Amino acid sequence: MRLSTYWTLLKTFSWQELRLHPWRHAMAVLAVMLGVGLALSVQLINASALSEFSAASQSASGEPDAQLRGLAGRLDERWLDLARAQPGVREASPVLELQTQLLDAQGQRQSVRLWGLDGLSMPAIQPALALQPDAGFDRLAIFGADQVFANPAAWRVINDGISNDGVGRAAENADAASGQALQTPDRANPEATAVEVQVGLQRQRLHLAGRVAQGGAALLAMDVAALQDLSGNAGFISRIDLRLEPGANPDALLAALRQAALRSPWAQSLEPGALLLQRPGDGGARLGQLSRAYRVNLTVLALVALFTGAFLVFSVLSLSVTQRLPSFALLGVLGLDARQRQYLVWAESVLLGAVGSLLGVALGTALAWAALRLLGGDLGGGYFDAIAPSLDWSPLAAAGYCALGIGAAWLGGWWPALAVRGMAPAQALKGWAMQPDRPGGLTAWSGPALLLLAFGLCWLPPIDGLPLAAYVAVACGLLGGILTLPVLVHLGLGRIAPWVQQRPLALLALERARRFPHSASIATSAVVASLALSVALTVMVGSFRESVMRWLDTVLPAELYLRAAPAAGGAETARLTPEFVAAVAAMPGVARVEGLRLRTLTLDPRRPPVTLIARPLRSAGDSAAASAGAASRSSASNSVPLPLVGQALPWPAQPTATDPAAVAIGDSSAATATGAPPIAVFASEAMAELHGAGLGRELELPGLGPPGVRFVVTGIWRDYARQQGSLVIDAQDYARLTADHSVNDLSVYLKPDAPADLRQRLEQASGGLYELSSAQDIRAISLGIFDRSFAVTYWLQAVAIGMGLMGVSASFSAQVLARRREFGLLQHIGLSRRQLLGLVAAEGALWTLLGAAAGLLLGLAVSVVLVHVVNPQSFHWTMELHLPWARLLALALSVVAAGTLTAWLSGRLAASQQAVLAVKQDS
Repeated sequence: MRLSTYWTLLKTFSWQELRLHPWRHAMAVLAVMLGVGLALSVQLINASALSEFSAASQSASGEPDAQLRGLAGRLDERWLDLARAQPGVREASPVLELQTQLLDAQGQRQSVRLWGLDGLSMPAIQPALALQPDAGFDRLAIFGADQVFANPAAWRVINDGISNDGVGRAAENADAASGQALQTPDRANPEATAVEVQVGLQRQRLHLAGRVAQGGAALLAMDVAALQDLSGNAGFISRIDLRLEPGANPDALLAALRQAALRSPWAQSLEPGALLLQRPGDGGARLGQLSRAYRVNLTVLALVALFTGAFLVFSVLSLSVTQRLPSFALLGVLGLDARQRQYLVWAESVLLGAVGSLLGVALGTALAWAALRLLGGDLGGGYFDAIAPSLDWSPLAAAGYCALGIGAAWLGGWWPALAVRGMAPAQALKGWAMQPDRPGGLTAWSGPALLLLAFGLCWLPPIDGLPLAAYVAVACGLLGGILTLPVLVHLGLGRIAPWVQQRPLALLALERARRFPHSASIATSAVVASLALSVALTVMVGSFRESVMRWLDTVLPAELYLRAAPAAGGAETARLTPEFVAAVAAMPGVARVEGLRLRTLTLDPRRPPVTLIARPLRSAGDSAAASAGAASRSSASNSVPLPLVGQALPWPAQPTATDPAAVAIGDSSAATATGAPPIAVFASEAMAELHGAGLGRELELPGLGPPGVRFVVTGIWRDYARQQGSLVIDAQDYARLTADHSVNDLSVYLKPDAPADLRQRLEQASGGLYELSSAQDIRAISLGIFDRSFAVTYWLQAVAIGMGLMGVSASFSAQVLARRREFGLLQHIGLSRRQLLGLVAAEGALWTLLGAAAGLLLGLAVSVVLVHVVNPQSFHWTMELHLPWARLLALALSVVAAGTLTAWLSGRLAASQQAVLAVKQDS
């Protein structure tokens, strides 16, 4: 049959159905629109944020051909001379990066980047980072010890006192930023040009001398040597930006630099293995990799609405087809064969999907635009909270999600189309179409087969770091459970029938559901899908939150916590002095203090750096046990103050003071420490998964101690704060390796009789340079961040439940219309209006109860997959399964109540006079 014939049938036959029941089909279109709109908006927001970050990262790093960094954070500046001496290097420029705070015009503390640059060499690599003195300032101001240069975002923070969240919104448009005149302070008045910046643990008074054209977040730049002196980083920088000669090979350059270090006069202090070369765009790629699991999971959650929408389309088309069976039969008698009838229903479903998808693309674009304007680029994960990107609309993404919407609607119309194809036209014309539909054959076995397939997929490993097989397993499990529902309904209700033999109305409702289980599954499929996904998400989020609360109880044993680096990335310079630590320990009411040192280690250039945490892990008694024997060492390693996963290995034997290996470790001039016993470290679950740091694995950590020091993973611990991975080392071992006794954070344990004003005393002693928080404060902030991260999940759950209830309403309304003759006959033989309403309400309660039970069971099964498969494969940490029974039962009962109410309202139509007269259609 030609396409023109199908188009004619759509305009005549199908259009009449749409005109007679517009609200029913509007709900199907709305479901597809919401599914496509939510999924596309999440995709556009994440893509825009990642694109903005990558562009900002490339611009902020000066767009060099390559960068040299240290694996352990800071880089010895003597590498700069070696780099400039290489034949393939045209220009090399040092950069010292600090993350600190400044006081704006309103006296508020604002996060700001403070960079030290070489004013002579940097313009050749990136002109946007050139230090530009204002008119009236000497050109030599770029070398001033207290002269800083602000980018547009920093100027606005300083001049206007606008709260800066690191976004610099006014500087997003380069033309506007360059064309808008910023207020320049009066250079004749030194106080007018002064800005107060916290560098390390000191407040420095600097003077504005000009500007840099670099966009993005607030940035203050100054001479690199001056910043080294101010921050106590003499001899160290953060990176070296390189401009290479044409054709130069970065990998060959890295190898040449390492060889040059071995031949240099500084061979004893420069460790070649601690040098890292990065290429342009690596920063954006690392963040993309770090945030990929979150973005993909959020997109999958957004597709939940589209998945539920497919079942709503299935319900609408199934009942529409059931109601039009005589019309389809007449078309069959007139010459429309089975395949053509099937294609006609498919065309109807595709048309609904196309309309809903186009509206969904418009909705998703509007939602993404509004979210980027109001919320920035972050949807709760914290990966893009420092940027506010503009909308990066992708035609390819829009077309892809539009195709997904059409495909979901087409799948929703698959089974109704097969039902029309298998219809016998002659029997349908005689009114025999509504025969008992006991499940059998392929239909009876397809559901269990999909459930078995889902079970098998759960055991497959992640694909490219993503739990793709687990996602397919969830979809197969839901489909299999819904397809198995008619079988379970038929078997289960058959067992209940003898118990209601004395209740005619209950028996009638039960027999109707038992003999037509397929109709019951149609009516409840959207409810089952939406409720199952909502239950699964509720269990997953509840389990995660409960696990985080228990984790916080373990990692926050002290009453108070002092932090020297409130701004992210300031741990290298903001350290608590030994004098301050001793003063806190000596305060009345303080039982003891424990210090914590934070550093970053880049073990793999393709991945984000891991965090090294040095903290006390064993007491003096544990240290003695570590030398007493294996059994004692085993008990000591399992008593570390960390939330361990499984059993830990015994502590390695500690070297004695006379051991040559110990002398090699403690002596910074020693060339090797190969003979030393391995040092115990505890790896987080993400560290073990991403870097292969399994239990008992020996590691080499370049830049941490002399060459040749070996580390052994003694235990695996659960760390929900660092998705990129972390290592914990005992503070004594760290100090012995690095001679670094400084700390960034301080845990303060109080005595039972601690004075009430102790916290005020600590705040006064800190002078406002340290961040003081109680364990309760940190706990509340952490849980608040958690709730914000999953706020989108709660909204998606609400949308899925709402769409499921819309499916119930559409299904019952359509079934009431399809069964008007049946209800009319019941009223003719004596059923009162009240009894008929009770019958319909009983059927609604029974069907939604079955749907709620099936949804609850399927949801619990899916939650196990989310908790134990999807979450570990996505974020590389585990959690304990926690079932919030009260919330789950309330959710299921609310669905049953809403379904019963919907059925009762639909039954009012069945009890009308028109329903009574409808029995005349049989004559």
